[in-house]
Amino acid sequence: MAAPSLPRPVDRALEPGFRHGQSTEPNYSGVTSFLRRRYARDGGGAQVVVWGVPLDVAVSNRPGTRFGPRAIRAASSILDGDPFFPFGFDPFATLDVADGGDCVFDYGLPAGIPEAIASQAAAHYGRGAHLVTLGGDHFLTYPVLRALTARLGGPVALVQFDAHQDTWDDAGDRVDHGTMITRAVKDGLIRVDRSIQVGIRTHAPQTYGIDIVDALTAGEMGPAALARRITERVGDVPVYLSFDIDALDPAFAPGTGTPVCGGLSTREVICCLRRLGGLDLKGFDVVEVSPPYDHAEITALAGATLASVYLCLLADRAQRGHAVSP
Repeated sequence: MAAPSLPRPVDRALEPGFRHGQSTEPNYSGVTSFLRRRYARDGGGAQVVVWGVPLDVAVSNRPGTRFGPRAIRAASSILDGDPFFPFGFDPFATLDVADGGDCVFDYGLPAGIPEAIASQAAAHYGRGAHLVTLGGDHFLTYPVLRALTARLGGPVALVQFDAHQDTWDDAGDRVDHGTMITRAVKDGLIRVDRSIQVGIRTHAPQTYGIDIVDALTAGEMGPAALARRITERVGDVPVYLSFDIDALDPAFAPGTGTPVCGGLSTREVICCLRRLGGLDLKGFDVVEVSPPYDHAEITALAGATLASVYLCLLADRAQRGHAVSP
């Protein structure tokens, strides 16, 4: 007698026309796209496009962030398949999300990198996609903001989790992860009166009027009070969230180029982020993941988790009737 055939699991993400729902493929196998989403260089008409900017020519200390997007994608596979904690739902039952691959630029011609990032981001925005960006060093936030504000027709509030203010002097021609906020302010890309930096634990020459909650104060406040401080500062204006992984203490994110002790824990940050769903969210990036200095994918997993939390915020907003758009 022939042995009975056993039912084989079907990966719904491979079905023609599949857009919604989580994958059933084992976490340890398969092609590494972010959270097993379909791969489409042009975004495939998705509401949300996750893409990478593999950049580390702008770092001021240890390089390696060009490998960040790939590491975050690989780490994300373990998060797919179960309802996302603490939300308890599958965000892809609501959101159509695609992996748009990586930004392409010539690393040997750094002066052309800002325009390359901005133009490719603008192409995604032009197709109506909401962008989630995996980095890559933090300079990438500047050209992405250029593209976003051009699409929106005006500046946005910035919520920046970071150990550093990134407000060092810049005459407008540097490709530098320590000066891009200066350039964004001078170019009128962000509303400083509605912007806030969280987790800061270094000194910089300027604040430009941006509200600052240093890491020690944030820890003393606790996540709930911190989230209230952020929402009160931002109000109802469009907002972009930028998360430098070094906002986390090196115990939770060793794989980064400029680690600073005394940062927030991953749990504290998740507790804060999950309370920000009432904001008018227009984009997100997680940057400065540097795999050469990581251990057991701790940093990459943190980056993947934070991006997943953001997607859940978008899904929750969509379920409450809010449009997901750039």
